[in-house]
Amino acid sequence: MRYMQYIFPYVLASDVVDRYDIWVNTTNMQDIEYFKLMAERYPKVRLVWQPDGICDGINSINAFYRYCVEDDTIYIKIDDDIVWMEPDTFEKMVKFRVEHRDAFLVTPQVVNNPMGSYLWQVKGFLNYGRYIGANPFDRILWKRGAFAEVLHHYFLGIMEKDPESYRKLYFGPVPVACNRFSINFVMWFGSDMAKINGQVPGDDEEYLSSVVAPMLGKCNYYNGDCIVAHFAFGPQRFVLDKSDVLKRYGRLCEELFKKDEEMQKVWQAIQEMKKDIESRLPEIMAQQPPYPIMKKPFMKRMKADFKVWQKKMTYEKEKMSGVKFEVNEGNVFAK
Repeated sequence: MRYMQYIFPYVLASDVVDRYDIWVNTTNMQDIEYFKLMAERYPKVRLVWQPDGICDGINSINAFYRYCVEDDTIYIKIDDDIVWMEPDTFEKMVKFRVEHRDAFLVTPQVVNNPMGSYLWQVKGFLNYGRYIGANPFDRILWKRGAFAEVLHHYFLGIMEKDPESYRKLYFGPVPVACNRFSINFVMWFGSDMAKINGQVPGDDEEYLSSVVAPMLGKCNYYNGDCIVAHFAFGPQRFVLDKSDVLKRYGRLCEELFKKDEEMQKVWQAIQEMKKDIESRLPEIMAQQPPYPIMKKPFMKRMKADFKVWQKKMTYEKEKMSGVKFEVNEGNVFAK
């Protein structure tokens, strides 16, 4: 709910989106109740349940691609923490998708995406003080919350001065070879996914961005003339949750929704649903989840707890040492 409230108005107000499938890959009953209310109110919304009846985070997401193989259909996968889009994102991206049939996946520019940050570097929008390669798990571009925060502040600063100024960050279409990249917002033809029967083994990001395209004799494509914003990767979330980034994107979205009657209606309906859910929260949270609660083995729990502790220590270390990233006239540097 925290992030998806900003996605719904874009999707439901767009005439080019025929159906909005929500992949229910959670056991959080508050979120599920929210999804159910949206599906009851809007015929475009459909809940899609995990086909194997399990919920295990990113380990169970790959099964949903089995549902994405219809012919004459363009599928768009949007991460639930996409927090801003251009007002005509779907129209632009569908046109781009149709024009680039030689690509398996197409994606817009994504603020806070390692490949997007890499392209801002090579296109001359930002200078990181040294060359940083197109590594999807780069310790700065993917991992550092402080870097993600300053990246968001850079983009938000541009947008808050002039809501139309994002266009100055356009750089045209860019083909992507077999590099893995973060699939925060990607599109494919159902007929292409059908060639692999929707079977995505293991890590969906690795398989879809690096394996399928060469398997089909295709490439992938970035549309540098369309921008969306992605809130956070896991290692960044501890820092970004303490920042004002989400609140500022929320204000941008609300201002945009006010200019579109249909978007504004959806936004208001969502706020009413949130109040309704809050009023019934104890009752909702007492309901039985749709999937079994999977208990992690002891060592996996220990590893997960250690990672949380590690993030906190990194944050505290950077705070105490005064290390932070800043943008000054297009130069990002550690201070």
